[in-house]
Amino acid sequence: MDVLPVPEVAAREALLNTSLVKFNLFILLLLMMPDVRAQESLDDLLEKYNSGSVPYISAQDLKTHQLKKEVLILDAREPQEFEVSHIKHATFIGYNEFDISKIASYPKETKIVVYCSLGVRSEKIGEKLQDAGFTNVWNLYGGIFFWKYKGYEVINAEGKETEKVHAYSRQWSKWLNNAEKVY
Repeated sequence: MDVLPVPEVAAREALLNTSLVKFNLFILLLLMMPDVRAQESLDDLLEKYNSGSVPYISAQDLKTHQLKKEVLILDAREPQEFEVSHIKHATFIGYNEFDISKIASYPKETKIVVYCSLGVRSEKIGEKLQDAGFTNVWNLYGGIFFWKYKGYEVINAEGKETEKVHAYSRQWSKWLNNAEKVY
């Protein structure tokens, strides 16, 4: 049996330690992958249902504009969804009963961000706003579901912060994370 010189033992131990670090990093990356896969799946979902006619704004960018009070935020969901929770300072505009006259007094260049649960209904409302002559219309990427996923606050009908978000339906609720689902 050959005995390794001390420098070779140290080199093998260093290699083993490096391998363990790499393995631990690999496991950490695997644990993070569901978030990446969910992101890719959301991209796929929005590409499937949306035409891209209304550009997206990220939750982070909307938060920045919201804090500066430089944006009109429109909620394009149904009344019962809005009552459970909505983004602070959002105005209910609805989807099924959408009425452009509710915002007709705003200048056509007003920065408008429309959102719904994920961004499908809001694109349709955004298109109607564009057709009415509004020139600075944006669709919140991932809607209130992704807003909440990012950890941003939503408020209830009384104006108090809540963890509840209307999940729209059981089928679509799989996209709602980081919130208490309400049906």
